[in-house]
Amino acid sequence: MKLSIPQLIWEPTAEAVAAARVTGFIQTVNDRTGLALSSYDDLWTYSTEDIAGFWAAVAQYFDIRWHQPPASVLDDPTMPGTRWFPNATLNYAEHALRTPGGADENHLAVLSIREDGSQTELTLTELRSEVGAAQAGLRRLGVGPGDRVVALVPNTVHALIGFLATAALGAVWSSCSPDFGAGSILDRFIQVEPTVLIAVDGYRYGGKSFRTDETVRKLLDALPSLAGAVHIPELDTPTPTGMIGWNELTARRAAPEFTAVPFSAPLWILYSSGTTGLPKPIVHSVGGILLEHLKSLGLQWDIGPGDRFLWFTTTGWMMWNFLIGGLLVGSTVILYDGSPGYPDLTTLWRIVGDHRASVFGVSAAFVTACQKAGVDPSASISLDALRTIGSTGSPLDESGFDWLSGQVGRDVPIISFSGGTDLCTGIVGGAPIVPVWRGEISCRALGARVESYSAEGLPLTDEVGELVITAPMPSMPVFLWGDSFGQRLRSSYFEPWPGVWRHGDWIEITSRGTSIIQGRSDATLNRGGIRMGTAEFYRVVEALPEVDDSLVVDTSSAAGDGDLLLFVVLVNGGDPQGLTNTLRSRIRTELSPRHVPTQVVIVPTLPRTLNGKKCEVPVKRILAGATPGTVISRDALADPAGFDDFLDAVSHLRITAGDR
Repeated sequence: MKLSIPQLIWEPTAEAVAAARVTGFIQTVNDRTGLALSSYDDLWTYSTEDIAGFWAAVAQYFDIRWHQPPASVLDDPTMPGTRWFPNATLNYAEHALRTPGGADENHLAVLSIREDGSQTELTLTELRSEVGAAQAGLRRLGVGPGDRVVALVPNTVHALIGFLATAALGAVWSSCSPDFGAGSILDRFIQVEPTVLIAVDGYRYGGKSFRTDETVRKLLDALPSLAGAVHIPELDTPTPTGMIGWNELTARRAAPEFTAVPFSAPLWILYSSGTTGLPKPIVHSVGGILLEHLKSLGLQWDIGPGDRFLWFTTTGWMMWNFLIGGLLVGSTVILYDGSPGYPDLTTLWRIVGDHRASVFGVSAAFVTACQKAGVDPSASISLDALRTIGSTGSPLDESGFDWLSGQVGRDVPIISFSGGTDLCTGIVGGAPIVPVWRGEISCRALGARVESYSAEGLPLTDEVGELVITAPMPSMPVFLWGDSFGQRLRSSYFEPWPGVWRHGDWIEITSRGTSIIQGRSDATLNRGGIRMGTAEFYRVVEALPEVDDSLVVDTSSAAGDGDLLLFVVLVNGGDPQGLTNTLRSRIRTELSPRHVPTQVVIVPTLPRTLNGKKCEVPVKRILAGATPGTVISRDALADPAGFDDFLDAVSHLRITAGDR
């Protein structure tokens, strides 16, 4: 239980509250309902109690263009299987490409920046033209409503144009970043039986070029459903036999046409990490994502025309899908393709300064890396256009809040944002009319009835419990591809409490409405009855300047107590023995004596997924005796060779869970 109230580090001014779009939305709700909502908390309560009324208000406020209007908002709120806006039809791309209020058709829609500094700019008019040409090319290849277009693409204009052209046709998009291994890509794309493949010949990262032609060849051989394949010459290689070039695909100019599809029609397929088996192909709906991203970007982030929105991501992470949603609210989206650390860790900060980004998002790991490297972007870069900074991927600790606040100033809110691929949004985060508290997530998202559950399924306040969602959200998956009877969907999200979404994290929701994510619930550290999330553990361990990275595993099981093993990557020049003593003392004092590690093991690197997640559960299974290849896919790892080095370093620790 968190007893002390943390430092208040940002609070909106009365002028900022009055100007925020969410304030206007509150008035809209009051006008519609006769209510007298006056605060974010009031609005959140309304949004999670009158679900139909709230989402109808969102659709009206953001002027959804229905081809066929809905008969109602939802038929049945039971999860899973909630039917949203039955009988309604619409198109996602139509909303992304419409002229936003307060802007004109020639405003800058997209700014694409590569690692080498080269740039591509597209006005809204130019983007429409490119999408129309790509749509016509995909149609010639046989793509129609419901067909899948898969793409092996970096975060460039080709990915954005390809997606919008696919969505305009009513087809289904699915992408992987080209740094994925061939096996990992095949595991994803084979499941969805695509009609067209779009693929680059390579990519550049960290000052080096990497070719993907062998991976593309394997895809062409392994995907018998393909009617066509498109080659993007990022590295200027010739178009392979059996493919057409991007210029040929887009050779015929045409205005985009928007196919009307049902609200629940698939928009895209995202994938779980796939560390322990085939990745889950998670299908989100056209209407569900459209409404959720309009709500989140427009109300929670207060993004609109005139804003420039940058989030560092790849096309294999849901934050890419969230980033391009900036078009829905009329902002300029900034796409960056390359390493955030090349030539140094000021690269992204320079883009923020040079291109006057107003909303900038990164991972918590990037913040930690900048902090430990002594990066000081504000010393040489003007960040005066920046009005909001976001962090996601893992919990942002108190020192991360302090560092960001020191760089961007006390007048810029720091939004720690958490949700996930499964929902393709944040379910806890921030809003322009709520304060920011050091080390905490400011609020629960509108329309997300997030609660903390005890083991008995009872709601908790000021205590850590399972993160659950007890009312439906439009962006919940409509199904998992190939899961004909829905069993995999139910077992993934709706157990052990039928009708309640179990997210897989520990969360503490405070009596002030803030929250703290405490790590994955399947990686809990339960020592002598004292349960602790891994995020709390990492906050203490990684605060030490000598620690570059860490991973903790509790080998306990139903068979009994096991060892608590702490794996640490040292910053160059660190003293292993001195660090071990310091860590033990710090953990004993700041956490609990029961959570002092049995062993501190120095390793050269730690296994992380391609999206930067720590592989706690697979490591635990390996230490319990499982063969590595049966519990983790090498192609799902950011650094497969580094994983081999990790295994070598821990080979002497094969401990059966329950043994002491």
